[in-house]
Amino acid sequence: VQLQASGGGLVQAVGCLRLSCAASGSTGSIYVMGWYRQAPGKQRELVARITKSGIMNYADSVKGRFTISRDNAKNTVYLQMNSLKLEDTGVYYCNAESFLASKYWGQGTLVTVSS
Repeated sequence: VQLQASGGGLVQAVGCLRLSCAASGSTGSIYVMGWYRQAPGKQRELVARITKSGIMNYADSVKGRFTISRDNAKNTVYLQMNSLKLEDTGVYYCNAESFLASKYWGQGTLVTVSS
């Protein structure tokens, strides 16, 4: 499985941004798709994830501001980020997990929120 993320960039605080991640290869094996992020000097953390059936989980810090969605026909997951805060700055990584618990990572896309 290969993951190609896009949509990062520079945005002002309280602005919005949409990330996309397209999967290719053995996409039939994918169960969960999601987004993680890594801020400078911090560990990578889960932002949001969504199962193939549409069950979603969010980090507490983004609940009510971020929305994850998935288009199974296009093997693509999206992350709509609204009301962005300075602390949302980081490299966002697309993630996919197979039914057999194999994990795949995209190349990361940088999101920078400025004041």
